[in-house]
Amino acid sequence: MGDFQGFGVETFRFLEELEQNNERPWFNENKQRYEESVLEPALDFIAAMNARLPAISDHFVAIPKRTGGSLMRVYRDTRFSKDKTPYKTNIGMQFRHERGKDVHAPGFYVHIQGETCFLAAGMWHPERNALEAIRTAIFEHSAKWKRARDNRRFRGVFDLGGSSLKRPPRGYPPDHPYLEDLKRKDHIAVCNVERSEAGSPGLGAPVGGHVSAPPGEQWYHSGPPRRRHRAARGRG
Repeated sequence: MGDFQGFGVETFRFLEELEQNNERPWFNENKQRYEESVLEPALDFIAAMNARLPAISDHFVAIPKRTGGSLMRVYRDTRFSKDKTPYKTNIGMQFRHERGKDVHAPGFYVHIQGETCFLAAGMWHPERNALEAIRTAIFEHSAKWKRARDNRRFRGVFDLGGSSLKRPPRGYPPDHPYLEDLKRKDHIAVCNVERSEAGSPGLGAPVGGHVSAPPGEQWYHSGPPRRRHRAARGRG
């Protein structure tokens, strides 16, 4: 690994060609290109982020390994999908909480793909107990939640994303002022990354700066709020 030089023209060219030729023979023929234009810069970026993480939080980890680290696999899991193309056509890098075991843990994610580059922070499909802890915190500390959610600096960078329930979650009043937030199944904040930024050796600076935009960071990447003693049911 060396110093991160940005995701350059060859990185995006390879990803675009892979999208057009998403099959094993083509990938095997171009494996060296994958190594040089995708794998190596991705590992360099992860290593560079390792130096920036302490300024964001001591609890997040950057692991620059080919497998089992912060770089997500290029191979798709097609077992339960109608789409049987074998490879992902993006670079995905996740920086998880030190106690996290999978993609559902608190953390942030950097996505590199053609004109679709973005940063996401928060929790995607959190486990049941974690999601309930977040809802409890929103319900019991609505004023703090509003300040974090509507903070000008935070919302100047991020949009809230993810999926939601169609109906209010059990135990919460249907007229709660933050019902739409209580209905969320994902708690994710997303911001676009310009392709020019992705191609810059300094990509780590805006990524680190965006993730640490206070006070939204305290809700979206510092881990789920502690579970309250009072049960959710019977509120209101």
